[in-house]
Formats: sequence, C-alpha cells, structure tokens
Amino acid sequence: MISDTLQGKTILVTGGSSGIGKQLAIDLSNYGANLVLIGRDKEKLASTKESCNRNVDIKCFSYDLTATDFIEKFAHFLDGNLDGVVFNAGRVKVNPVQFISKSEIDEFFDINIKSSMIISQFLIRKKKLNTAASIVFVSSIATKKPTVANSIYNASKGAVNSFAQSLAIEVASKKVRVNTILPGYVETNILGRVRTEEEIEKHQKEYLLGRFGEPKDISNLICFLLSDLSLWMTGSQISIDGGYSIK
Repeated sequence: MISDTLQGKTILVTGGSSGIGKQLAIDLSNYGANLVLIGRDKEKLASTKESCNRNVDIKCFSYDLTATDFIEKFAHFLDGNLDGVVFNAGRVKVNPVQFISKSEIDEFFDINIKSSMIISQFLIRKKKLNTAASIVFVSSIATKKPTVANSIYNASKGAVNSFAQSLAIEVASKKVRVNTILPGYVETNILGRVRTEEEIEKHQKEYLLGRFGEPKDISNLICFLLSDLSLWMTGSQISIDGGYSIK
C-alpha cells in the first residue's frame, strides 16, 4: 500500500499553493506524510494547509523562487532532511517565436528549471536528502508533442527532462531516485488564460480518453513515485496524457 510507505516521510513540494501542487499536498497528508510547501501566494498556501490532514506536520514557505536571495532564505527555513521532493512550480504562456523577448525567456527558465537546479544543488551539498529519497520533476507532454506558440515553455520543460536524467546519474550512489512525469493538459485553469474557448474544445478532442486530466490523476502518479513501491525506478520519463501523444 502506498500509505504504508509514505507514513511519516517528509516531502517538499514547490508550487504547492494551487492546482496539482495543492491536490498533491492533500493526498500526501492523507497518506500520513509531513510536508514542506513552497509557493508565492501566502493566502493560497494557507488555504492548501487548511485543506490538508491536520494530523501531520506542514510547513509553508511563501517566497518567489526567482528571487536572488531565495536559497539563502530557504536554507534557514528548512530545518530537517527530506524523503521526497516534487518540483512542480512552473509557468506557461502562449507567444510565437517572433514576439519573444529576452525578459520572457529569463522568466520562464528561472521558474521552470533554474529554481529546481538551485534547490537540487542545495539539498545535495547540505546532505538534506535521506537515503532512498525520491525526486519527481513535473515536466510536460509538450516536450514530446510541441504545439504552436509554446516554444519558450517547451524549451524550458525540455531542459527539465535533460537535467532530471543527469541528476539521476549523479545521486544514484546514494540510492536517491529521480523521475520525470510528462502530463498532458490538466484542468487547473491555466489553459483558459492562454487559449480561447473554441481552441480548448478543439484541443480536448485530441485526447483518446475524451477528457483533460484532473489534478488527482497527476497526484496519484506522483504519490506512487514518492513511495517505496517505485524503488527500482529512476531516470524515467513517464507520459500521463490520456492518450494525447499517440493520437
């Protein structure tokens, strides 16, 4: 049982204030895991904590992952070791290549990959990962099946895929495993901010199972990868997209 292997573990989740991150926090807390949640919105983080199981320890760190002094602040906040890490924080925006600005490139890469690289380095240097810890990166199926005007997002998530596999090689001697999941579109209101209703309806028809994903669909897979049921998995890139990538 997943719950048997997550009970009492301490898991760090970035982007824990909404969407997939919030659902994951709720599920992990119900499995008995203690949580360290990072998010920019203090009120939303508080709402996530309020929705979680009250019988576990939950620490919330509200800060911008792109801030230059983030890791110094975080170093003082994190007072124990971790059994799992989920890099879920990310940003998406539709913009054709001809209109991309340097500031947008920096913005996307800072949040989608650089912050994860810096946190990973800190956790390794400071020996903050317990033996057999599990690290999960949330990437995107867009890295395998690109769409129009998503070049910055696709590129930054492609970097996530490459970094995660390189990290898996470096930490394997400590029995730490690193895996990446590649979700299709998940109902978290993000697509509604960058696509018209007509475009959304057309996009949904491309999913073999007839619907977009839900945060729970993604959380279930992440919980499995964090649990001891996946002890022989590392360096994997797992598509979870309702059949979108093969249609």
